[in-house]
Amino acid sequence: MALIALTAVTLIGFAANSLLCRIALSGDLIDPVSFTTLRLVSGALVLYPLSLLTREPKPQRTSQQTLVSAFALFAYAIAFSLAYVSLSTGVGALILFGAVQVTMIAAALRSGERLRTTQWIGAVVAFGGLIYLVSPGITSPNPSGALLMAVSGIAWGIYSVRGRNAAAPVAITAGNFIWAAPLAILISVVSLSNVHWELTGVVLAIVSGAIASGVVYVLWYRTLRELTTTHASIVQLLVPVLAAFGGVMVLAEPVTIRLIAAGIIVLGGIVLAGKPLKRFSG
Repeated sequence: MALIALTAVTLIGFAANSLLCRIALSGDLIDPVSFTTLRLVSGALVLYPLSLLTREPKPQRTSQQTLVSAFALFAYAIAFSLAYVSLSTGVGALILFGAVQVTMIAAALRSGERLRTTQWIGAVVAFGGLIYLVSPGITSPNPSGALLMAVSGIAWGIYSVRGRNAAAPVAITAGNFIWAAPLAILISVVSLSNVHWELTGVVLAIVSGAIASGVVYVLWYRTLRELTTTHASIVQLLVPVLAAFGGVMVLAEPVTIRLIAAGIIVLGGIVLAGKPLKRFSG
């Protein structure tokens, strides 16, 4: 039950990130690059002192693995913010975690994991829902926004795969944020002419970084120890449903037939794929 609760908290945190980002950008409360920078910097400022207080084994030096994970985190965060300029909360989350699923399942197969027949069917059905969502049509999402969110999903999938065996989730996550933050600051300097801040937007970015990203990502690295890569990819497809619900309730975003149908297809794929936790996957 503790593991189920931990998984639920991380998924809610992921959905919260989509909602916080969309609130900030749809209301023109902050520009996407500044949102990303504040998100990563605030995450680093929260996680670094927290890492000093934990009894985890501390990494002795910055490794190439840390730098790769940090770059994946940065790529996910910047593409995520830029995409949400033109995508609704639910559509963005559905594209994001569809791309995550494909990336993580590919990594699982490469590492030797084998999917059961029902998992294959579930994965194909869920991905089919994503294809239906982004296929050409009057209600299909903005193409550039969809492409950016797909890139974000691939980066997040890589970040998640690299964190599966994290022995010290707090210290490792802190290190990832510390190294990702300067990249975001550099991009902010380059795009200084487009900077736009309002207090509400700054607060939303800080909450997204410090809590919904920093703390939740530590919990996610902890949760990944108990999930296979395949199950971790599939369970995250619950996030778009939570995000879409939040977008409708908080931002009054329209509920389209395409979004409803795609959501049902994706959820059906998750059900077909089976229970997500190792101990229940017998």
